Amino acid sequence: MPSTTRGAVDRADDTIDRLLESGRRPGTVLVLTVGEPHPWQQHEIGFGEERYWAQLADGGDVFYADAAATRTVGREVVVLVVNSPVSADRLAEAARVAHALAGELLMVCGDVDTVAPLFPGAGTPVPA
Repeated sequence: MPSTTRGAVDRADDTIDRLLESGRRPGTVLVLTVGEPHPWQQHEIGFGEERYWAQLADGGDVFYADAAATRTVGREVVVLVVNSPVSADRLAEAARVAHALAGELLMVCGDVDTVAPLFPGAGTPVPA
C-alpha cells in the first residue's frame, strides 16, 4: 500500500479498516512496525508489558508490535508498516519476519521505492 514513510501509519490504519470492513476478524490481523511503535501499541504498553503481551495470546483484537519483537506469533493477515528510514538489513529482516508470520495475506505500507525490491514479483500496489 503506497505511502510516504511519514504517512505509513495512517495508510496502515486505513488498510486495517478496509480489512475489518471486508469481514476479517480483528484477531486475525497483526501489525508490525519498523520505526516508531504504532500509537495503539504505545497506548496498550502503558498498561504494562504483561497485559500488553496477554492480548497477543488472547487473539481477540488487532495486535500491534515492533517487527523485531521475538514474541509475536503468526496471524492470517500481517500488515508491515515501514514508518521510518531504517537500514537495508533491518528492513530485509522485517520483511522476512512479516512474510513468515503471514498465514494468508501480507500487506506492506510504505514508500514503494524502498519496499518493492524486497518483494520481487509482488502484485501491483492498490491505489489510495
